[in-house]
Amino acid sequence: MRHRVAAALIALPCFGVVAAFGIAPDTLVETVPVNNIVEELNLPALTPAADISPTFTREERIQRGDTLGSLLARLQIDDPEALQLLRNNKQAKALYQLVPGKTVRVTTTADGRLVNLRYLNGGSLLAVDRNGTGYTIKEDPARLEQRVLMISAQIRNSLFGATDAAGLPDPVATQIADIFSTDIDFHRDLRKGDRFSVVYEMFYHHGEPVKTGRVLSAEFINQGKTYQAVYFQYTDGQGGYYTLDGKNLRKQFLRSPLEFSRITSGFTNARFHPVLQTWRAHKGVDYGAPTGTRVKAAGDGVVEFSGRHGGYGNLIVLHHQSKFTTYYGHLSGFAKGLRKGKRVMQGDVIGYVGATGLATGPHLHYEFRVNDVSQNPSRIAMPSAPPITPGQKPEFEQNAKSYAQRLDLLRGTNLARLD
Repeated sequence: MRHRVAAALIALPCFGVVAAFGIAPDTLVETVPVNNIVEELNLPALTPAADISPTFTREERIQRGDTLGSLLARLQIDDPEALQLLRNNKQAKALYQLVPGKTVRVTTTADGRLVNLRYLNGGSLLAVDRNGTGYTIKEDPARLEQRVLMISAQIRNSLFGATDAAGLPDPVATQIADIFSTDIDFHRDLRKGDRFSVVYEMFYHHGEPVKTGRVLSAEFINQGKTYQAVYFQYTDGQGGYYTLDGKNLRKQFLRSPLEFSRITSGFTNARFHPVLQTWRAHKGVDYGAPTGTRVKAAGDGVVEFSGRHGGYGNLIVLHHQSKFTTYYGHLSGFAKGLRKGKRVMQGDVIGYVGATGLATGPHLHYEFRVNDVSQNPSRIAMPSAPPITPGQKPEFEQNAKSYAQRLDLLRGTNLARLD
């Protein structure tokens, strides 16, 4: 109370000055006495600030043959205490049998210690959280809330660098690359200043993000040229990406069988072979990537060969339609169940990057042949898949209009995240 009185007494002269412009001449103004009051205050004891070390969130899709150890390694977890707990605690039994295709989302410290883990399996959500003395583990029924998020960002160095800076989950970045992979070569076409906008799903449990959903629409401006895509589900469980006017973005073949890598050797009629030490034609494209990087089928086809073959090392040959074949060489291994005669779909993982055969380091040797004649896969025109049918067009146009409005909202922003 004494503080309030002192503050009021000090403030009165100031109000008097402001009000003097409205006081009539010869009006007497009483002088108000001012007293300075000093009082000691008891402040609470200072405590150390809470740990605000940076954390990182990652999400990985479970692959066939995964163990808990291999999955946590891909999630960049380096935490023996957490690994032992998850292996031995019965409350974490959902992780004992990993289901391929499901996703695991984790938050870690910069040095790889586990902060939390979320595993959504069917109708249950496993939650692992670090506390002051260890970890708490619980499994509850999952009641998911779907939200639609929108982000716009600019390329500085790479797509993943831009998505990380914008807080975009890696699975969304991978989807963006897949959507535009037949028009944009993400190994060498990206330029500083390229922009992208994306509208995507995120699923929440009690307000916490636990699973990344599908990209619903996206726009990518590459070297001044604009590419747009919207997702359209034409039957239950089946859909694809189309331009705003209904053209199918899917080509019969991907430009590259790897999501992200670098070209270490291009298609040429004269190249000095680093192992054979002689000049010879190089009838494919070499993509440098770490051992174990996933290799995808460039198009729908049937496995014609899978095994060891001379300088190719571990080789897969796919036969597509009547005249197309693709070769994938120097692999470290093959996808589980891959064998001659097996049918694969475009984008299926068929093998893993390695350095078998005549190779000086881990990379993929990729060949594209037409009537058994090698062609440059970076130059050949890829035919498109069928467009929207007349019967599907009214529904598609209604969906596309909504998505186009969202992209228009994002266009021109420096960086936006909306939900």
